[in-house]
Amino acid sequence: MTAGMENSNAGAGRTIISIDAMGGDKGPATVVAGIAHSARKNPDIAFILHGPRETLEPLVAKRRHLAGRCEIRHATDIVKMEDKPSHVLRNGRETSMWSALESVRNGEATVCVSCGNTGALMLLSVVRLRKLTGIYRPAIAVLWPSNNPQRFNIMLDGGGDIRADAKDLMQYALMGTSYARNGFGLSRPRVGLLNVGTEEHKGRAELKEAHDLIAANAAHSDFEFVGFVEGRDLPGTVCDVIVTDGFTGNVALKTGEGIAGLISELLREAFRYSPLSRLASVLAYTSLRRLQKRIDPRRANGGVFLGLNGTVVKSHGAADSTGVSAAVKLAFELAQSGFTQKLAARVASATMLDQDGATDNSDNGDTA
Repeated sequence: MTAGMENSNAGAGRTIISIDAMGGDKGPATVVAGIAHSARKNPDIAFILHGPRETLEPLVAKRRHLAGRCEIRHATDIVKMEDKPSHVLRNGRETSMWSALESVRNGEATVCVSCGNTGALMLLSVVRLRKLTGIYRPAIAVLWPSNNPQRFNIMLDGGGDIRADAKDLMQYALMGTSYARNGFGLSRPRVGLLNVGTEEHKGRAELKEAHDLIAANAAHSDFEFVGFVEGRDLPGTVCDVIVTDGFTGNVALKTGEGIAGLISELLREAFRYSPLSRLASVLAYTSLRRLQKRIDPRRANGGVFLGLNGTVVKSHGAADSTGVSAAVKLAFELAQSGFTQKLAARVASATMLDQDGATDNSDNGDTA
């Protein structure tokens, strides 16, 4: 441990977040800068930081806001982006990623945050934390900037597993609904199923089956099912939760990130075109900054692994300190809401409905 945490009760009363310091493309200095930014803004948060002690101690010592609020757990190895998940599972016990998940498994931290290898993180999370009872396939829920009042839509799966049958997609709808309730305070979220058209006769067989399953669960689970939606609805106002398989979701996510980057670059190019356009950029500076924040992927950074006995937030591998801080903020908010417990209750309720054939059971007042 760092001396500050060892000799004080700094973690008492604070939400503890477990951080994989070594997973990101930009290195541990960026991760430490990100959690320091979070610590400065939020006095109710503390960290367990995982990685080589000799690397992390000097970085933490430079950040005064982490004094007494960051414990270092020594982990010698690193999961590289090119490592195969199966190799990490067999040989990764000494890695920072494994250590970060163990802190959640052991109840020392509420949420794990990692910028590392997505496939390895998902596999280790499933093996070490285990799936919630009744969950067939965990999913990654990602935030998509939208014109809805909550400013973001939730899309899942964002790349946790490229496969998904009708029952998986139905469970994604339940998990996304729970996330919308606890993350955004939406009492009755609207759910859409991503397809190549909104007509009910379009799409693959599993999508048509999923359509009927989601519709059948909507009333019991207290969400509104709007039916099939299209790609244009991802940033729109038709629904709050978009359900799809991991292959389609990941392609959509990376496409959106690329378009956001292209728009930013084209705007910069346009305002550099002439002296008059440069003057216009000065006059429009406030509006441009507001636009940049709305489409900046860093500020919506953090995909949540849903369906596990513990909460895991996957930060983008190329996240800078702003992105890491956004992922930590999301982790803190989910920890404060008791999200995992509420999600487990909702999935259990839906499983009982499926098994018993009941259609008129109440939610017993939960807010999952």
